[in-house]
Amino acid sequence: MLTPIAYGLAIVLNLFIVFIGLRFLLVPHPAAAGYGVPAKKDGDAAYLTIKGLRDLTYGILGLALLAFAGARAEAWFMLVVALVPLGDTLIVLRHGGTRAVAFGIHFATAVVVLVNAALLFAI
Repeated sequence: MLTPIAYGLAIVLNLFIVFIGLRFLLVPHPAAAGYGVPAKKDGDAAYLTIKGLRDLTYGILGLALLAFAGARAEAWFMLVVALVPLGDTLIVLRHGGTRAVAFGIHFATAVVVLVNAALLFAI
């Protein structure tokens, strides 16, 4: 029972980060607004592209680990990658984003990723 939940949550989380990465690559300004810190229209678009590529890569790497290396490797990946949404929480708070977005999206994501890591370690 635990195995399908752990794998299913890992797949959903990885696909979701792939989606976020693609969104930053394809529609960067709306994606930045959804992140919690809107980008300036005349700002450097390269940074939005970097975020998109980072997220897309993490999502694909997570799926590859799950498919080819197994649950334990994915658990370690999830444990380490939880640092990203924790850092995103601080970035949003530090750069004028709302607490609701910082904690309701980014911190909550970190918690779900850590729960998934624990579930994967348990199987």
